[in-house]
Amino acid sequence: MGIDTERDIEANLQIGPTDKGMVRIYVEGGGAEIPMDFDPEEAEDIAEEIMAAAKSARQLTKKKK
Repeated sequence: MGIDTERDIEANLQIGPTDKGMVRIYVEGGGAEIPMDFDPEEAEDIAEEIMAAAKSARQLTKKKK
């Protein structure tokens, strides 16, 4: 399974601060619960990667029109 492989799996995603000063990304789905904690700098890096991926995806959809 790669990043381009489509799956018909439902999942819930929650993102928020923890009481320890970390940023938690919490994924729940398919009977699994995955809490991932990141320090604020790592969370900002992840946010930048998400924004870059969104920009790339947007450009791909514009090219297809």
